[in-house]
Amino acid sequence: MSGEAIVPDVLLPAVSRQRRAEDPGALVNPLFEEIKALGFTGCLNLLHKYINQDRADAERSHISPRRLARMLLTRPDDLKAEQHELLAKLAAARPEITQLAAHIRDFAPLLTPHIGNTDALTRWIAHVRAADLPHLHAFTRDLDRDTTP
Repeated sequence: MSGEAIVPDVLLPAVSRQRRAEDPGALVNPLFEEIKALGFTGCLNLLHKYINQDRADAERSHISPRRLARMLLTRPDDLKAEQHELLAKLAAARPEITQLAAHIRDFAPLLTPHIGNTDALTRWIAHVRAADLPHLHAFTRDLDRDTTP
């Protein structure tokens, strides 16, 4: 073997904790590829379960996509202090969260009927398409389909 360290499955906690400490926003798939290259023989599902059960980072709370969506869709004034703190931590780890929250806030007024909404929606769609948020791009395509006569 070359000089690479072998990561036995029993060392998964230490390796993943160290890697996620270096980059708190590390995605699971790249992390899996890194530890697999070091000799980890477990499956991706095992790593997902490990991280989602809060074993990797006991000090970091797990947040479900549904809970995050609810917080992003709630008016900022209606969020509790701990929700603001959690959103700030998530935004620090993943800047895309800040972009997403801004686009949601900008879209919310368009849900109230108003004469200028058609132009505002067109501007919002153009602004979102300039961002690197593929899921919102899909949403804008659906909006185009809905608004095209």
